[in-house]
Amino acid sequence: MINISAFAHKVNIFAYVEGDKVYTESYFNDGKKCVDSKTEVFDNQENKLLEGLTDGEGMFSFEIPPGDGDLKLVLTASMGHRAEYIIRADELRDIKGLMEENIEEPVSAVSTEVSSFDLKEIQSLIEDTLDEKLKPVMREIKKSQEDKISPTEIIGGIGYIVGIFGIVAYFLSRKK
Repeated sequence: MINISAFAHKVNIFAYVEGDKVYTESYFNDGKKCVDSKTEVFDNQENKLLEGLTDGEGMFSFEIPPGDGDLKLVLTASMGHRAEYIIRADELRDIKGLMEENIEEPVSAVSTEVSSFDLKEIQSLIEDTLDEKLKPVMREIKKSQEDKISPTEIIGGIGYIVGIFGIVAYFLSRKK
């Protein structure tokens, strides 16, 4: 017999970039946080860059390592549960670019002049910034909405079919 409870404890890791740091949240399907779970960070050549443990809330954070390319985060939770998350290079590059722009801009004295931005320009800037910040969240939402057939659903479907045939066989045997 197959142990269906193995599917009940799938582990998840979600990561997002904010400023010069990457933040991760790790949890099981039942919502329980992954406490003291090992999180490893690899570059796109599978070289381990760093590792650490999640805190009491299932959180782990680290500064964006130098270099280009995707980052692969690997979570190893209790009893061998494992999950991976990829942070694409363009997400990291966008954040690094914004940080470099902010560093290079000279700080000017406060001016009493009215800004030349009109309302539409400000609205456009805010929308563009929000779009960039929400890319990882939107990607996760898309991923979760994809139609996937899990092993649990397959086993459940087979169980229903076997059960229906069992009921039919029972009634057919009673008629004889």
